[in-house]
Amino acid sequence: MSPEPILSARGLVKRYGKVTALDHADFDLMPGEILAVIGDNGAGKSTLIKALCGAVQPDAGEIRLDGAPVRFAAPMQAQEAGIATVYQSLALSPALSIVDNMFMGRELRKPGIAGSLFRALDHGRMRAFAREKLSELGLMTIQNIDQTVETLSGGQRQGVAVARAAAFGSKVIILDEPTAALGVKESRRVLELILDVKARGIPIILISHNMPHVFEVADRIHIHRLGRRLCVIDPKSHSMSDAVALMTGAKAPEGAEAA
Repeated sequence: MSPEPILSARGLVKRYGKVTALDHADFDLMPGEILAVIGDNGAGKSTLIKALCGAVQPDAGEIRLDGAPVRFAAPMQAQEAGIATVYQSLALSPALSIVDNMFMGRELRKPGIAGSLFRALDHGRMRAFAREKLSELGLMTIQNIDQTVETLSGGQRQGVAVARAAAFGSKVIILDEPTAALGVKESRRVLELILDVKARGIPIILISHNMPHVFEVADRIHIHRLGRRLCVIDPKSHSMSDAVALMTGAKAPEGAEAA
């Protein structure tokens, strides 16, 4: 028997006035896979991802996590349920340290009265945890975890954001254009990081316009067109040209690959 999707959606609809951003869209993320989501500008893929992570509430349709129906009124609810999103803007605070960014909103308090009454932070425990999580993902090229995020390179910042998402028991990680603003060397490190996260058993949704990166790391590719899933293809049996042709409407999906 094939495994059940860890995250799925059926018949999602989202309208903005007369514009239909999602037109009965379906979605399936399988356990332990990297699923790339691609589509032309205006295809509705951003709205789909926002619906999955609670940033947008669909007008109709159902989302299931671990087989159970869920409805997120805000991104924080999705995060608490185990769906962590790393946006292209990263949502890191440049003036704060790596440790402070890792624990933003999840700070650890000292035990006893110091933590409960005076709300003193347990900096030692937070540093140890941050160092451990960065080491697990091979990110200890960052020597000083107390340095501010603004002193890091683009790739290192992306690494901190992904490590934060992976560190707190996430069931699903959504990566929005993780290599868009990076050079070749830093993009390579981020792709390795994505594969490291996958190796830990966390499924990943990868939104990217970079076809070579998509075909390098994705297990399956969800092609979104005109507000819905057109098809899902296997990068081992399809070429980048096939993907572009499907995405733009120059080619129609065939047989079992059609959604």
